[in-house]
Order: sequence, then C-alpha cells, then structure tokens
Amino acid sequence: MEWFPVVAVIFKILVLGTGMFFAIKWHYDQGKKGKVQERRAVLRGAVKVAAIFLLALLGLGFITWLLVSRLSLDLGLS
Repeated sequence: MEWFPVVAVIFKILVLGTGMFFAIKWHYDQGKKGKVQERRAVLRGAVKVAAIFLLALLGLGFITWLLVSRLSLDLGLS
C-alpha cells in the first residue's frame, strides 16, 4: 500500500494544475474581451464593502463592550 500516496499526490497535482490553468486562461480571456466595468461601479462596490466591514466592526465592539459591562469585567490596563 505504499503506492497509494504517490498516486494520490500525482493525481492531486494534475487536477489542481489543470484547474489553475483553466482559471488563469479564463481570467486572461475575460480581460482580452475588453469588457471593463465602469470605474464608478467598482468604486461604489468597494465603498459598500468597506461600509459593511466598518458596521460589522462597530457592532462587534459594541457587543463586546456590552458583554464586558454585564459581566463586570475589569479591562483596565493598570
């Protein structure tokens, strides 16, 4: 049964290599098409993602503060 790891690793490399080749080829072909999104739409999407991230961060901070205050934990640095 010492042959199984060799066959499995070779199969894994072949499958992942093929997948990577086609992923790179697809992205290259998409870029060649000239189908470019508007800069404004990309910027709007980035702002939405940043806003969602900041809201999630603020919500997590508030929930943490609420939990710490309810449990009467001392988070002083001294």
